[in-house]
Amino acid sequence: MGSRTRREFLQIAGVGGVVFASGLLEACSRLGGRPDPRPGMADDFYFVQLSDTHWGYKGPANPEATVELPRAVELVNALPQVPDFVVFTGDLTHTTDDDQERRRRMGQVREHLARLRVPTLRLMAGEHDASLDRGAAFQEFFGPLRYSFDHKGVHFVVLDNVSDPKGILGDAQIDWLSRDLKPRPKDAPIVVFTHRPLFDLKPDWDWTTADGTRAIDVLHAWRHVTVFYGHIHQEHHHQTDHIAHHAARSLMFPLPAPGSQPNRAPLPWDPAHPGKGLGLRDVDTDPRQPAYELREIPLARES
Repeated sequence: MGSRTRREFLQIAGVGGVVFASGLLEACSRLGGRPDPRPGMADDFYFVQLSDTHWGYKGPANPEATVELPRAVELVNALPQVPDFVVFTGDLTHTTDDDQERRRRMGQVREHLARLRVPTLRLMAGEHDASLDRGAAFQEFFGPLRYSFDHKGVHFVVLDNVSDPKGILGDAQIDWLSRDLKPRPKDAPIVVFTHRPLFDLKPDWDWTTADGTRAIDVLHAWRHVTVFYGHIHQEHHHQTDHIAHHAARSLMFPLPAPGSQPNRAPLPWDPAHPGKGLGLRDVDTDPRQPAYELREIPLARES
């Protein structure tokens, strides 16, 4: 089943979304002819991005906090075509000073994620998971804080801008990124997953990475780079020159648009529309162009 069948299914299920294209400007249109495939590049594939689960949260911003993660798992498992992989871009758990409770929450998240019927699961930490213990518990339960992998012609990089309490990548990781990318051709499709935005979206709300511009400078040498991140609990799209940055919705509570209110307190819960503002993302990937089509899938029908 192709992406059209999947999208028809999602609309029937009442979880339609909006398509956003990202990639080479001269190759993004799906309405006309497609350019000839580049030699050695693989066929289209798709993955699903989820973010900011905040498992363990209790508060007025979501009185149904235990519902959203299982609901998201059900949505992914119900897709008529299995995604190549699912990625969670951080904050799997809600922060706690209790080290034992932190590990208990991570164990519960791992149990929920084990129900996902997908071949591969890619995880990364958020500051709620990692800033208090420099990612020690996260690594015990879920693996490394930074890594890279290749999939069907696309090189993926997972960056850690949360385990350092200062919210930085750090010299060692910047050097690692440079070494990791160095063998890649300058026209290779590169996708970066990170939790905080690499650019200065709203620094006084902690919506930045203190040394993120250094990573962007490294990435800038490659012509086809796309960044997917979380942290800000809303859909957001931004360009730094030719690099596209796409933030995902949360699975727990939405946050306000940057600068729209004095602080970043969660938006009030709407009992008439449970799950409003929450969702996940479907990303169709064509490494031959390269181009990406993003579809935002709400957890609940929104009016």
